[in-house]
Amino acid sequence: MKRSFKEYITLFFKGIAMGAADVVPGVSGGTIAFITGIYEELIESISAFNIQTLKLLKNKGIKFAWKAVNGNFLSSLVLGIFLSVISLAKGISYLLEEEPILLWSFFFGLVLASVLFVGKQIQIWNFKSIFFLLLAASVAYYITTLAPLVVEGGAWWFLFLSGALAVCAMILPGISGSFILVLLGSYKIVLEALHSKNMQVIVIVACGAITGLLSFSKVLKYLFHQYKNVTLASLTGFILGSLNKIWPWKETLSWRINSEGLKVPLRQKSVGPLQFDGDHQFVSAIFIFIVGCIFIFILDRTTRVKN
Repeated sequence: MKRSFKEYITLFFKGIAMGAADVVPGVSGGTIAFITGIYEELIESISAFNIQTLKLLKNKGIKFAWKAVNGNFLSSLVLGIFLSVISLAKGISYLLEEEPILLWSFFFGLVLASVLFVGKQIQIWNFKSIFFLLLAASVAYYITTLAPLVVEGGAWWFLFLSGALAVCAMILPGISGSFILVLLGSYKIVLEALHSKNMQVIVIVACGAITGLLSFSKVLKYLFHQYKNVTLASLTGFILGSLNKIWPWKETLSWRINSEGLKVPLRQKSVGPLQFDGDHQFVSAIFIFIVGCIFIFILDRTTRVKN
């Protein structure tokens, strides 16, 4: 697909939005990709990394291989994601600690409004699409209520599996990869490995992530080609069900120690604003929630104008 320089700049900023979402534990970059209308192209591009592409690289050179994997698209997006994670991590971490209700309110409004616009892509509303939407929503909600596993150390196969499942969650709209790592009990292991530069653990998790990314993208590509309506309904339901994870008002049930030795929430349950223990900031939260919704309305309008 040919794009202008301006369109690649737009892709870069979409990558920034995806990176910002990935920094927030509970929000998936895949959700942002879905909202911004690049999800299907992203899946197609990732799934293009295969043996045929390697043969193309060997026989015809990097130019043809780069075109086969939609290299300009992926590089613009990845650059935005990388710069976003590097530059926004501290700011978002600060907001998570100092203004969690307002931050979650913005993302809740953004994701809730996105359900409406993603749902518009479902062309046929019948029993099958409604069934899979409700099933996916139920599964996603159930995942957000699970108690994390307690794991000491970690066998290589478990770390490999953790990397594979976490990256699948990252490209699947709804639950974030970091949240999956927390559920599996490998979040602390991975963080400690990154902090201590334990290359053995890092390489095993990275191999799992690459394997999961390449294989799961092919599954999603197949589903989009063969069962697009049901797939869209399922992804919409998954986003809807995951809203429980980013509900602004939470009661903490258990805690964990992060890589910096600080006590942070591990398991939480959603409560009403009036049941929240502390300043519920209800009026400010509603305002920020509306801002998140409006952001999606503007994005949708912009996308329709371009099309």
